Amino acid sequence: MLPKKGRPKSAYQTDDQLYEHYKIEREIADRLKNATPEERKGLYPVLYDELFRRIPHQPLLQRTKDKKRQSEKTEKQLKRLRGFLGKEKVYLEIGPGDCHLAYSVAEHVKKVYAVDVSSEQPRAEKAPSNFEHIISDGVGVNLPPGSVDIAYSNQLMEHLHPDDAFEQLKNIYRVLAPGGMYICVTPNRHMGPHDISRYYDDESKGLHLKEYTNGELYDILKKAGFSGVSALRHIGGFYFQVPAFLILALELPLGWLPYGIRRTVARGLLFKDLLSLCMIATK
Repeated sequence: MLPKKGRPKSAYQTDDQLYEHYKIEREIADRLKNATPEERKGLYPVLYDELFRRIPHQPLLQRTKDKKRQSEKTEKQLKRLRGFLGKEKVYLEIGPGDCHLAYSVAEHVKKVYAVDVSSEQPRAEKAPSNFEHIISDGVGVNLPPGSVDIAYSNQLMEHLHPDDAFEQLKNIYRVLAPGGMYICVTPNRHMGPHDISRYYDDESKGLHLKEYTNGELYDILKKAGFSGVSALRHIGGFYFQVPAFLILALELPLGWLPYGIRRTVARGLLFKDLLSLCMIATK
């Protein structure tokens, strides 16, 4: 099956490889969507390990081999986080991937915890002494209450069943110290889909089980107990917080537009950075 939106040549040698990935990811996503809450707790680690074994050309695995790209991505995220780090802070990253960012953050904080569902992903170089890797069931955060100052996830929320995402948010809230912050980065649904199905479909059908809007993420963060929620934006490499209501008001009219127009507007130069989904939730 030919992709309708082109093919990323850096990760896939042929259209058949891309379609193979699409079929496998849809199969695994359907297994997660159709599982009960109790079944899903055991399935996340199993299915993500299976994904990496069955798709050796998976982009996440390929990126780990590209040291230059890996370093650039880590530096970009460090710029986002630096203003919140400190030598007495405890940092938690959920969904750390190859842990390259977590290892870099370890130089700036007291302790780093990295919580992930897969043991199959390749790791970066030798772990720092203040780093600890924890395998999760996809929902739990097995740390003591109030033990974390800063929690961070990038491209994670969309991979969770919506019910599990809410449970995980409550667990993140539980482990944060009073005044602690959770920085959440996830794709905006109005610009998507962003998973493998973007080459074939108009909505996410792969392992992005739910892509969110700013409004939806704001609502679920407040429901999980966070007292303050703001948007984190940047201009020329400088990051600053924006009241959430300004972003929500800007985004609201997009929901009234047909898919094609909505996606084009959301991904345009005027709105893309403003509507990017990066929120800070404070306990």
